[in-house]
Amino acid sequence: MSLVNYIDAAQQYFDDLVVKATDDELFAGGYLRGHFDLAVGYAQVEELNLEITELNDTVEKSLVKAYRNGELNEDDKALVVRIWDEVKALA
Repeated sequence: MSLVNYIDAAQQYFDDLVVKATDDELFAGGYLRGHFDLAVGYAQVEELNLEITELNDTVEKSLVKAYRNGELNEDDKALVVRIWDEVKALA
């Protein structure tokens, strides 16, 4: 799968959450989407030619930093991790 197709699939996944997710899942999905979109946007602005694994690594570094800063409680963190695993599986 190309990076562009992966990004499109991930965006569609996040869009689909709006219809089927619980409120907590919607929060976690929106939170994760913010980190994902930030990584994609940075790569575009910097004109980086990333592989999917590199994009995912960037997102994960951002999430780890957020976790260390205490941005999420344990339940929300678990939901973000679960949804992130589902997004990564799209590749």
